[in-house]
Amino acid sequence: MSFYITTPIYYVNAQPHLGHAYTTIAVDVLARHMRQRGEDVFFLTGTDEHGEPVADAAHAQGMEPKDLADRNAERFKALMPQLNASNDFFIRTSDKEHIAKVQEVLQRVHDNGHTYKGLYEGWYCPRCADFKVENEILEGNRCPIHEIPLTREQEENWFFRLASFQHQLEQLYAERPDFVMPARHFNEARSFIAQGLQDVSLSRARLKWGVPVPWDPDHVFYVWFDALLNYYTALSYAPDPAEPDGRDLISTYWPATYHVIGKDILKFHTVFWPALLIAAELEIPHHVFVHGFLLGADGRKMSKSLGNVLDPFEVMDQYGTDALRFYLMRDVAFGADGAVGIEAVNSRYDAELANEFGNLASRTIAMVQRYRDGQVPAVPTDPALDAELEGLPHDVAALMDRAEPTLALEQIWQRVRRLNRYVEERAPWRLANDPADAEELDRTLASLVEGLRTLNVLLHPYMPASTDKLREALGSPGGMVQPLEPLFPKRA
Repeated sequence: MSFYITTPIYYVNAQPHLGHAYTTIAVDVLARHMRQRGEDVFFLTGTDEHGEPVADAAHAQGMEPKDLADRNAERFKALMPQLNASNDFFIRTSDKEHIAKVQEVLQRVHDNGHTYKGLYEGWYCPRCADFKVENEILEGNRCPIHEIPLTREQEENWFFRLASFQHQLEQLYAERPDFVMPARHFNEARSFIAQGLQDVSLSRARLKWGVPVPWDPDHVFYVWFDALLNYYTALSYAPDPAEPDGRDLISTYWPATYHVIGKDILKFHTVFWPALLIAAELEIPHHVFVHGFLLGADGRKMSKSLGNVLDPFEVMDQYGTDALRFYLMRDVAFGADGAVGIEAVNSRYDAELANEFGNLASRTIAMVQRYRDGQVPAVPTDPALDAELEGLPHDVAALMDRAEPTLALEQIWQRVRRLNRYVEERAPWRLANDPADAEELDRTLASLVEGLRTLNVLLHPYMPASTDKLREALGSPGGMVQPLEPLFPKRA
């Protein structure tokens, strides 16, 4: 089966930050897990380069928008290998292939009668690149997301007939209760629809940094319609990771299995996007998974001015990439808001990565080397321990199918702790002192190695570099183990 998963595309008006790392890592964990299960996976990420926020940021720096986009897109591209992300393609919305496909799809929407020209007046947030309806606006005419004053704008636009899709969207939500996940965001999106949809601006006349409207070249498409279509357009020109000679990636991977997004862009992905796809006669994705905000350790939304920002590059420099990946999937329940901070990173690193998993791996290999000259005993493993590990891969797979990597990691980690207890219960160092206990020692060591091998496979999507090292040290079943440097060295 195919499994197509996407991050949102990231705005190039600023440099990468922790939020971008968080979403990318979560999607990478899910993609790697599905590849382990033999799924045909396509993982897409990229940059959102058009629109007023990018143009304004460029002009503030004395640059042209394309120059700013080129510079910052390279920074986002460079972030992917730094995070050890396994994305199959990186799309830029300034790609000529993307632009041509956007024009093709939206021309079809226009030809199908879902657009009209009119005068728009409303309250606009330049940072969201979005007009706000009255029930969204904070006191003092402020943006509900950025809390900055909104501007009153009037402009001749092309409109998308969103209101005409009211019934079809209500039907979508009635028939597919897992279209938006978790459930609280499903209810939020459905509530927005239930309040009554209004037609939305499809184009901008004053802005030039965007995709030209093919039937009216004096306009460019409103950036959200250009951006949302990236999930579809990428498949029309991305190279095929499995068959370089070519294959129709749209027929293979569309519709997407999961769009993973932050909750600040929920309305666009859960209301505008399915309506646009219906208008273009394209299938609707299976799921939109909405994750929460990462907060500062003080519980407030991260802000440089508040000094509560966790720098992902600092964490990777101090603790390593795997530690950042583990921490972000472990410390905040995926789908919920949660506070993060460098003290919590240090605590998780010392208590769990170094003391629990790293120590378990080092002790197990060291004992096989010391007591059996590195040869894993070829004996049956402990049936009681086997029973505690037997259902774990199935349980993890079920949670990953629901895009719940944090809960899956907790299930795995319970078994990490179980193996550590098993070491203490069996005390191989005592068994090694009595030749009469040789068979028990063999069974204990074989059980620890096989249990560790199982956990290592399940942890690979979270910590690919560290688990690769451990896999090499464990060797093949029934074979020799190899020396292992500490996976997570103790910090001074």
